[in-house]
Amino acid sequence: MHVGDNTFWSIGEVARRTGLSVKLIRHWSDAGVVHPAGRTPAGYRLYGTEALARLQLAQTLRGLGLGLATIRDVLERESTLSEVAATHVDALEEQIRTLRTQQAVLRSVIRRNTTAEGLTTMTELARMSAAERRAIIQDFVTDTLGELDVPTYRRGLLAATPDLPADPTDEQVDAWLELGELVRNRALRASVRRMADYAAEHHPGEHDDSALQDAEQVTDDWLRRVETATAQGIAPDSPAADPVVTAIVATWIPTQAVPDEKGLVDNAQARALLLEQLEVASDAHVERYWQLLCIINGWPVRPSMAAAGRWLTTALRAHPEPGARAAQLAELYDVGQDVWEPNGVLHACDEVLDAVGELVSAVEPGQFGRPTACADWDVHTLLNHLVWENLLWAGLANGTPRSDFTADHLGDDHVAAFRTASQAARTAFRGPGMLERRYGPAPGRRLVEQLVIEMLVHGWDLAQAIGHPYDTTQRVAERALPVVREIYGDLPRGAAGSFAPPQPVPDGAAPLDRLAAYLGRTVM
Repeated sequence: MHVGDNTFWSIGEVARRTGLSVKLIRHWSDAGVVHPAGRTPAGYRLYGTEALARLQLAQTLRGLGLGLATIRDVLERESTLSEVAATHVDALEEQIRTLRTQQAVLRSVIRRNTTAEGLTTMTELARMSAAERRAIIQDFVTDTLGELDVPTYRRGLLAATPDLPADPTDEQVDAWLELGELVRNRALRASVRRMADYAAEHHPGEHDDSALQDAEQVTDDWLRRVETATAQGIAPDSPAADPVVTAIVATWIPTQAVPDEKGLVDNAQARALLLEQLEVASDAHVERYWQLLCIINGWPVRPSMAAAGRWLTTALRAHPEPGARAAQLAELYDVGQDVWEPNGVLHACDEVLDAVGELVSAVEPGQFGRPTACADWDVHTLLNHLVWENLLWAGLANGTPRSDFTADHLGDDHVAAFRTASQAARTAFRGPGMLERRYGPAPGRRLVEQLVIEMLVHGWDLAQAIGHPYDTTQRVAERALPVVREIYGDLPRGAAGSFAPPQPVPDGAAPLDRLAAYLGRTVM
């Protein structure tokens, strides 16, 4: 319809032009979003170009999620479009954060296979405000420490509160959910309390920042030394570990407040005290607590110290005072009897290397991934270790010690690698006077003996993993048993030590099985 220079449309025509339904246009008209320009003589609404433009803008704003009241304010110029957009952006961002948090919770539920009760707890944790998150940590610290006189320790715990960013990652949300559950764990509370009790008994009161920095430096120092020793293949219960312990104790002693005028020296007392402190401080729950806080707050996460801690505590138990293990071995080596007669230890070594060589030749590449009795070692790793042991003892016999423990010693041909390494050991052991030459406290025959023991037990591991016979070494194993008990009987057994605790064996077990069980293997 045209009236002068103006054009007007019926509600049906407007619906066709805008794509909106007649019912919706009538509803928006009643709500004041759009106004009719007039009516027909019969009372039907007519809309002009301005109404058409308002409807198109209202449709756009509605598609963005704005309510009718807000749309009306924009159209009536009571609020500018930029003001409304800014408000709406904030609302959308909050909605997006909420949805992402819900998504992270559901992903965490999938990963953890959470129960319905657990989902309720996780949802409550996810919805908490920053103040509520801080309150959880404050309550945890207050309840756990009670009235203990450990202000520096208390302040450190309270200062490290979970501060989720406005747009957290899935990892940060998951870390908060885990932390919220962890602080309810009795084991964590017991560990934190044990550390606090120790601090209150031995170092109560305030501590300045320099003391804390010294403690951090000592920790960094012993971690570095242990990691270096591990990379060099030094077992914590071997004589080579004692100098590492000596260096660590020397760095640690100056940080200890000792009332005695003479102070601490590296002796049995000092090593016992360091071991006690490590045992108090080492706890998987406490370490995880700090890791989760770092993840939540976006701080660098220190790698786990658990493996290094196990190495050092094992080394301290194996070397309770400087030189103790070396002196024990020296006495043992001097009075020990040669159990390998009449053919000698070199003949026993040849027998075992021949038998292990047959096992290595029987390994197919498809078997490399099979698990073995050695914790965390598959067949490929075990093969690499067998080659390394031969290279290690050959190098020691030749006066050229190896330090490439972590290298790949297999290459593309594991059979050739073992054959070459074992031949190097045989040749080194047959050097003029090698068997009686002294290598530290040990005569050369004890080096050969050590390789025999290593090949016997790790050969057993390989035979079990690939299901291949290994019976030709039973006689050698029978003779090796008293030597093994003599050398390893007093050593600490555990995850970081050379061997696990002895395991039971069936009645009438073969010598190889008895040897393997004594060195921590499970014999079926």
